[in-house]
Amino acid sequence: MFNIQKAGKFVEQVNEVPKSRAGYQFGNTERTMKAVVTIGNGGYEKLQYCDVPMPVLAPGEVLLQVLAAGVNNTEVNTRLGWYSASVVTDTAGTVKAQDASAETKADGGWNGATPFPLIQGTDCCGRVVAVAPGGEERLIGSRVLVRPCMRPDGFSSMNTIWMASDFGGAFAQFVKVPASEVFAVQCDWSDVELGSIPCSYGTAENMLHRAGVCQGEHVLITGASGGVGSAAIQLAKRRGARVTAIAGKAKMEQVRLIGADQVIDRQDDIMSILCEESIDVVIDNVAGSAFADLLKVLKRGGRYASSGAIGGPLVALDMRTFYLKDLTLIGCTAWDEPVFPNLIGYIERGELRPLVAKIFPLEQIAQAQLEFLEKVHVGKFVLIPPPLEY
Repeated sequence: MFNIQKAGKFVEQVNEVPKSRAGYQFGNTERTMKAVVTIGNGGYEKLQYCDVPMPVLAPGEVLLQVLAAGVNNTEVNTRLGWYSASVVTDTAGTVKAQDASAETKADGGWNGATPFPLIQGTDCCGRVVAVAPGGEERLIGSRVLVRPCMRPDGFSSMNTIWMASDFGGAFAQFVKVPASEVFAVQCDWSDVELGSIPCSYGTAENMLHRAGVCQGEHVLITGASGGVGSAAIQLAKRRGARVTAIAGKAKMEQVRLIGADQVIDRQDDIMSILCEESIDVVIDNVAGSAFADLLKVLKRGGRYASSGAIGGPLVALDMRTFYLKDLTLIGCTAWDEPVFPNLIGYIERGELRPLVAKIFPLEQIAQAQLEFLEKVHVGKFVLIPPPLEY
């Protein structure tokens, strides 16, 4: 069993070690943990499973034992440098390009340059095992979820920092985070189920919240079998919306079981199935070639919300469709203040169900990301760190 007092001693012993930009020191120290370190932009060879020093707690931070960590598009995109303006292909195209050339991009991360070497891992279900001096010791022992999108200047500013993109994340046995960003959760879900929630469900809830989705509205969700899409279906239904989802033919039945009222094969022509001006809100993380049609099916005054572009970041926008129909286009990166507390409440009240597609040990991260990019699954992949040896 893990000893909480030992964890506190580990923190004290490394507390004077200088911190790297990513919040970890990748040199020789006495106490280490297992982690996956991403050493730069490129292919799977950039993922190194190794021993690294324990995190160093600063005032206001807590140390978590990582119990489970989900796999997301953002970790793949960050490794590939896909957020760079120089990249114009979809994620699959970027993977092929990186196979031929691994070039570190100065603007390849969420907020510019990624602070390599970096421990990624945006989703974290963990247990609080230590707090910084002066912190709230009542947190120790709590099972928590971490809000990965953090607003350092408060919720009146759109400035963000993201766990696993701007500082070290959960692909490790331990992670340190600000105490303000951990949320205790009381439920009978497994660690793996909880570990599938933060990034996908937070992103989906933020889009629905920003778009003001309400009861009786017709919502169109693209990429419906993925982590964000499948979360958006559940979250839109709990708001009382009617949901039409777009997914691959092999996954259509599973998407119906999640709660979609109608499912469209992603290979079909949307305009031949949906009438123009039939949709109140589009929740889209695909973009690409279908973007123009997504705006056409929106009603006058409709809302389009996006937090991704896995089908390609460059789209065709007819400005006449945009302004003549009085559309609202909503970009969603910074999470609004109610989003994560809302999710915790939904979980504790049994209003959501997790969708775990497959579980991998942490050291098999390359295999997990390889299968993830094949997009034949519905729901989330989750990584489990190795057991502690103390």
